[in-house]
Amino acid sequence: MSMPMSTVSVSSSIVFGVYRNVLRNLCKLKYGTTTVKPSKFDIFLSGYAAGGAQILVSSPADMAKVRLQTQMCPSNSTTSSLLTGPKYTGPINCLLTIVKEEGFLGLYKGSSALMFRDCNSFATYFLSYAILREWLLPFEQSNSEFIGVLFAGGFAGVVAWGIATPMDVIKSRLQADGVTQQRYRGVLHCIRESVRQEGITVLFKGLSLNCLRAFPVNMVVFLTYEAILRQIKPFSE
Repeated sequence: MSMPMSTVSVSSSIVFGVYRNVLRNLCKLKYGTTTVKPSKFDIFLSGYAAGGAQILVSSPADMAKVRLQTQMCPSNSTTSSLLTGPKYTGPINCLLTIVKEEGFLGLYKGSSALMFRDCNSFATYFLSYAILREWLLPFEQSNSEFIGVLFAGGFAGVVAWGIATPMDVIKSRLQADGVTQQRYRGVLHCIRESVRQEGITVLFKGLSLNCLRAFPVNMVVFLTYEAILRQIKPFSE
C-alpha cells in the first residue's frame, strides 16, 4: 500500500484541480463569466476530463499495488525458486521489473479499463455531488451547510463506486495478468471470459465493501474540498 498511499494526494490534486479548472473555463467560454451556475452537462464533462487526467499517475501506482497484492509465491514454482523469495520485493522494485520485462507501457497495462472506470465514475461522482448538495441546500446558502456537504459527499462516493466497480474488477484482472501467464487479450476478452466462467455477478465483486468504504471517505474528501475552496476564494476572484 506504500505506493498508492504516497501518490494518492497527487492523484487527488490532479482530479480536483482539473475538474475545477475545466469547469471554470467551460463557464467562461459558454457564459462569459465564471460566477454563473454551471449546467449539469458542464459538471459531468469536467468530471470526465478529471478522471482521464489522473490516470497518468494512478495507473502505475495501481499496477504496483495489484501486482504486490496478488503475489502469492516466488516467480517460479520450482523448489529452487523458494530460496530466491518473491518476484517483487517492494513497489519500486515492482515498477522497475515491469518496465524491464514488459516495457514502459507495461506500467499502463489495463489503463483502458481504468479509463472507462475513472472517466465515467468521476463524471458521475461530481455530478451526483452537485445534484445532492443542491437538493439538500439552496444554491447560495452559506450557513449550516456542514451536514449537507457530508451527506452529499458520502452518497456521491457510493454512486461513483457503484458505476466503477465492474471496470475496477476488469482493470485489476488485466493488471495482474501476465505475472505467470497471459490469460486475457484485452478488455472485452477479459469481460467475456470472466462472465463466462463466473457469471455476471463477477463484475460486482467487492461492491458492498467499496460502497461501505466510499461513504465515510468521501464525506471527509468533500468537506475538505469545500473548506479549501472557501479559504482560497478571495485569492481566485
